[in-house]
Amino acid sequence: MQEAPGTNKSSARGSKTIPNELYFTRKLLEWHHRDNRREMPWKGIHDPYKIWLSEIILQQTRVSQGLSYYLRLLAAYPSIEKLATASDAEVMKLWEGLGYYTRCRNMLRTARIVMTNYKGQFPASFEKLLELPGIGPYTAAAIASFAFRLPYAVVDGNVSRVLSRFFGIETPIDTTNGKQLFAQLAGRLLDSREPGVYNQAIMDFGATVCMPQQPICGLCPLGKKCTARQNGVVHRLPVKEKAVMKKIRWLAYFVFEYQGKWCVQERTDKDIWQNLFEFYAVETEGAMEWTQPVIVEWLQQQGIRRFQLNHISALYTQLLTHREIRAVFIRVKLSGIPHFLKNHRWIAVQKMKTLPFPRVINRWLDEGFEQPIWGKAGPAK
Repeated sequence: MQEAPGTNKSSARGSKTIPNELYFTRKLLEWHHRDNRREMPWKGIHDPYKIWLSEIILQQTRVSQGLSYYLRLLAAYPSIEKLATASDAEVMKLWEGLGYYTRCRNMLRTARIVMTNYKGQFPASFEKLLELPGIGPYTAAAIASFAFRLPYAVVDGNVSRVLSRFFGIETPIDTTNGKQLFAQLAGRLLDSREPGVYNQAIMDFGATVCMPQQPICGLCPLGKKCTARQNGVVHRLPVKEKAVMKKIRWLAYFVFEYQGKWCVQERTDKDIWQNLFEFYAVETEGAMEWTQPVIVEWLQQQGIRRFQLNHISALYTQLLTHREIRAVFIRVKLSGIPHFLKNHRWIAVQKMKTLPFPRVINRWLDEGFEQPIWGKAGPAK
C-alpha cells in the first residue's frame, strides 16, 4: 500500500501528475458521460442559490431524504431574498425532521448576509464563500465549481472512499494528515477545464458504484488499476481512526395541560435542538423509572397539589450523531398554572403541529397520545 501518490499540491493548476492519476480522471469522466444516470434536480444547474440550498440540505443527509425538503424549501422560498426575509420559526418548521438544526440556523444567517453584504448575489470567490456561516471547504468547493466553474475539488466521505480504494491509501480519512492528503490528491485529479463536471462525477461514482458496504466492483470502470480491488482489501478501505461514542441522554417530558392549552418552551441554549420547541423537560443522569408514585411525588415537590395524571408513555428513542435520546412523555392536567410555569408559553392543542419540534416529540404526537393509562379521568389529586 502507498501512503500518498504524486505531489502535495492542493490545486490542479500547475501541478504534476503520475500516470495512474491521469488514468483515474480520464476513466471517471468517461463513466460519467457514458453511464452516469443519477438524476437530481440540482445537477447541471449554475444557480448558486439552488446549489447552496441543496448542499446545505445534503450535509449529513442522504439524497433520498433530502430531496423532498429541497423541493419544499425551494417552492416556499424561490429566491434568496424570500428566504432571508422569512421568519425563523417558519423556516424551522419546514426543516423539521431533517435534523442537525444548526444547518438551518446557519442557512438563515447566510441568506441575510448575502442580501445585506452582497446585494443578493453569492460571491464568486472560494475564500469569500468560506466566510459565510455553515459553508466549509466542501460546500464552498461545490458552489465555486458548479456555479462559477472555479477549479476547486470537493472532498467528502464519498470522494475519500473512492480515492482511498483506488490508490490504496491507508492513512485514516478522519485525521488531520488524512484530510490534507486527500485534499491534495483531489486537487491534482481535478479537471480544471470542467471542475463542476468532474466533481459531480466523483460524487456520483462514490454514491452509486464505489459504495461503502456493497461496491459494484465487477462493473467498475476503474477496476483494472484499483489498488484495493487488486489486493482484495476493498472492504478495509477507507480507514477511520476515531470511533464515535454515543452518549445516552434521558429525558422525561411533562406535558402540562391547562384549560385546553399545553405548556411548551423553546430550546435556546447551544445544545441539541436549538430553536426547536419541547415540553417541560426533566433530564436525569441515567435511566429512571417514572412510575405513578414517583411522578406524584415529583409533582408535589414542585408545589403542584391538584392535577390529573392521564398518560405515561412507553420509551421513545432518537439517534443523533453523538447522542442517543431516550424520552418518556408524562401528560398531566392542571387545575391552575404553578409559579415555575408562569413564563412558559401555553399553546392550544390544535396548534401544536404549527411549531417545530424534535422528531422524538413528533413521533409521540403522532402515535396516539390521547390514550390515557388509567381510564378517562385519571388519578385525581
